[in-house]
Amino acid sequence: MPAEDAEATAVLSSSLVTPEISDEALMLQVCEGSREALAVLFRRYSRLVRAVSFRVLRDASEADDLVQDIFLLVHRHCKTFDRSKAPARIWILQMAYRRAISQRRYLTSRHFYTRLELDDAASHLADPRTNASRIENSIDLSFESVGVQKVFDVLSESQRQTLRLFFIEGYTLDEIADKLGQSRGNVKHHYFRGLERLRRELFRGKLPGARAI
Repeated sequence: MPAEDAEATAVLSSSLVTPEISDEALMLQVCEGSREALAVLFRRYSRLVRAVSFRVLRDASEADDLVQDIFLLVHRHCKTFDRSKAPARIWILQMAYRRAISQRRYLTSRHFYTRLELDDAASHLADPRTNASRIENSIDLSFESVGVQKVFDVLSESQRQTLRLFFIEGYTLDEIADKLGQSRGNVKHHYFRGLERLRRELFRGKLPGARAI
């Protein structure tokens, strides 16, 4: 290898391990064929991509498979990324969300969820907070809108932390309780109160009509 090429490779490798390198710079390197840059993006966002995928697909194996597919798509379609429209993080997560919705529709057409729906039917019907589930789905469906983040400003700090950790970071309620040093009961209270406030802000007091996924 010529000396100048070896030096360029060394500079690239050192830059990739620098925590401050931006997602957008990594995307440029991915477009230039850098597997190392793609690996960095994978380490940064695979957990979030899996959380989004699992929230839509409700199946761990399907979510794991989708994570692999998404980062292959990041590599394949990196040249379509436009940093003027959205940050790389949002672009990746939107791709994950759309792909998960598409896979959910495919699995539904193959009756993949029939058994799960039968198992969950009794507990769902008995749950006095069924409306909260509908709000959850509505917020998930609003995920692609970056503007939805501004709505979080109406919440209390505890509600905002709880819902951000749940919907955006992908933590469970038990994990959030540990992370915030609060009881699960308190976290659950913040969760449902926050959902209700978001419902009023997002839908002006009206739940949206049911949407099939």
